[in-house]
Amino acid sequence: MEISGVISAIVIGIVIGVLGRLVVPGRQRIGILWTIVIGIVAAFIGTGIAAGLDVADTKGVDWVEWLIQIALAALGVVAISKVKLRR
Repeated sequence: MEISGVISAIVIGIVIGVLGRLVVPGRQRIGILWTIVIGIVAAFIGTGIAAGLDVADTKGVDWVEWLIQIALAALGVVAISKVKLRR
């Protein structure tokens, strides 16, 4: 993977993290750094899942891939928020 691919994955991960956080109702007790990390991880895992389902490369916008990534980010936000709430 080239450096431009890594940079674009990070930028997309930031967007995915923010969208995942917006999907979760209520207040989340995590910071922006956690949101970014969750988004980046969700973007990479979601791309892998979409590739496994053969929906990663379609003509136009890959809506299914985006939905998978956002859902994973939302699950990550909920999980980290619950862990932080217990502390």
